[in-house]
Amino acid sequence: MSDAAAAVGRLLTGVLRPNNHLPPLTVKLLHARLLRLHLLTDLSPLLLRALSSTGLHLHALRVHSLLPNPSHLTFPFALKAASRLPDPLSAGLQLHGRSLKLPYHSNPHVLTSLLSLYARCGLLHDAQKAFDEMSHPSTVSWTALITAYMDAGRVQEAVGVARKAFASGMRPDSFTAVRVLTACARVTDLVTGEAVWRAVEQEGIAGNVFVATAALDLYVKCGEMQKARAVFDKMQNKDAVAWGAMVGGYASNGHPREALELFFAMQAEGMTPECYTVAGALSACTRLGALDLGRRAARMVHWDEVLDNPVLGTALIDMYAKCGSTGEAWMVFQQMRKRDIIVWNAMILGLGMTGHEKIAFALVGQMEKSGMTPNDNTFIGLLCSCTHTGLVKVGRRYFHNMTQSYRISPRIEHYGCMVDLLSRAGLLEEAYQLIEDMPMQANAVIWGALLGGCKIHRDAVLAEHALKQLILLEPWNSGNYVMLSNIYSNSGRWEDAAKLRLEMKARGIEKVPASSWVELDGKVHEFHVGDNSHPLSNKIYEKLDELGMEMKIMGYKPTTEVVMFDIEDEEKEHTLVHHSEKIAIAFSLVTTEPGESIRVTKNLRVCSDCHSAIKLISRITNREIIVRDNNRFHCFRDGHCSCNDYW
Repeated sequence: MSDAAAAVGRLLTGVLRPNNHLPPLTVKLLHARLLRLHLLTDLSPLLLRALSSTGLHLHALRVHSLLPNPSHLTFPFALKAASRLPDPLSAGLQLHGRSLKLPYHSNPHVLTSLLSLYARCGLLHDAQKAFDEMSHPSTVSWTALITAYMDAGRVQEAVGVARKAFASGMRPDSFTAVRVLTACARVTDLVTGEAVWRAVEQEGIAGNVFVATAALDLYVKCGEMQKARAVFDKMQNKDAVAWGAMVGGYASNGHPREALELFFAMQAEGMTPECYTVAGALSACTRLGALDLGRRAARMVHWDEVLDNPVLGTALIDMYAKCGSTGEAWMVFQQMRKRDIIVWNAMILGLGMTGHEKIAFALVGQMEKSGMTPNDNTFIGLLCSCTHTGLVKVGRRYFHNMTQSYRISPRIEHYGCMVDLLSRAGLLEEAYQLIEDMPMQANAVIWGALLGGCKIHRDAVLAEHALKQLILLEPWNSGNYVMLSNIYSNSGRWEDAAKLRLEMKARGIEKVPASSWVELDGKVHEFHVGDNSHPLSNKIYEKLDELGMEMKIMGYKPTTEVVMFDIEDEEKEHTLVHHSEKIAIAFSLVTTEPGESIRVTKNLRVCSDCHSAIKLISRITNREIIVRDNNRFHCFRDGHCSCNDYW
């Protein structure tokens, strides 16, 4: 037998030689040799596995066709080989028909292989039928069916299958756990996902890096960052994927500081970040307006990788533009070697939001000349450009061309841009009519845009109507109440403003505190209204007093009507002086060199008084002051703002 085994070894070695293409005659001779050695029955599964695993799928099927009595051990390998062919269905159907003639056609290994083959062919119904024939599906069988639904894009049904599997008492292995947790993450099914995670912990496989990363991703996708961090902290061997999932999760769930803290901790651990991790860090820098930190993050990848990777390029362009460095964004865009439509759109939007609408419009023409067709997101950028600068006629034209010339059906975001544009221009009736004519239900963004226009143009009646709609859509958003209260205050309707504040209190709604932050030497400094917690508070308020004196000499008068409370004018002026963006600017003035640009990010809209004051401060200090609020981008130079006072 040892001689026979040696002969078989030599035969298999020949089969496994790379790029070895055996003619049919050789396969027949191989079969005959095994037959003479009386080893065909015992070694045919081994031979089929060897042929299939080395890519010799046709040879595997030829050997299987020569077997006089194929067993349940050989059919799975033959079906696997068939599934790897360019036309797997034809061979698969033949094998299925052959298996039905044998007593073990209902063997779970055979049926699971059939299930996988039919799923690969897109025949999910037949795959389900193969599964239904199993009296006691194994973990492998359940996993194959779950994978089949996921690969077909029917993820919700895959989760449903998983629920049935666990209800039947299936005990997951690591591969099953990863597949199910991934499916739950895609449909943000936290309840099922956590049940799976508990089962995983009971099985003792929670320490598997792939399983833990899948659980981490589930929590990230469901916005449960504390739970995601708990899983992350328990991982013994964190790889770049796990680090990247946490960084991206913090960035996408509104925790930019935590994202950057973890990103740089990853670097300290000697871990090389993947491109998506760097993109997540850049997104966090974008949200914070942290230009220097963004530059530092960008240096962690080779420049050629940025220029050849549209994901990284887009993130970098977006970061530079939204941090007020449009020139650097343009430089990246110009050097990009691979520009997809997303890269073009990022640059168009970046130019439009920073007051370079003419260049943004011209860039669309260049895009079309390069063979790229504008898509719906391109028109979002164009309409935003019009909104930022009040170009009503141009905005109407783009909105019309989008539908008529490019056959793009407007999304709710396009309607939102148009309502915002018309409302801010004082065309409130036209904006309201557009809302009425929309083919979809208006959302909070639409009504919020109309409410913003009502505030600018003091239309309290329409504002009240917009607010009622907003309360239905988002009853706990304090910003809506504050906006209407300001409208009442501007109109001297103090009783109505007081009633609204009482209503807010009765509903338990609290105003979101305003905050502004600036970056200095890689650290983000945050300030609130009347903030005196900073170590440099004395110098900050001295600078504010100094600026106040110079501004009054230049004719500045505080716009006290923006203060929503019915208090004395002197107290209103004191409140305005201590707005968070003014404190942040004063901090920058006392901590940076003359002539340096100042960049401030604010979580709420800049009020009209601060806008007027910052224009004067930019002239007094001869500084460029860039302020990005939650609605607009303002670049102040020599007493002027890029928004042309249209915000």
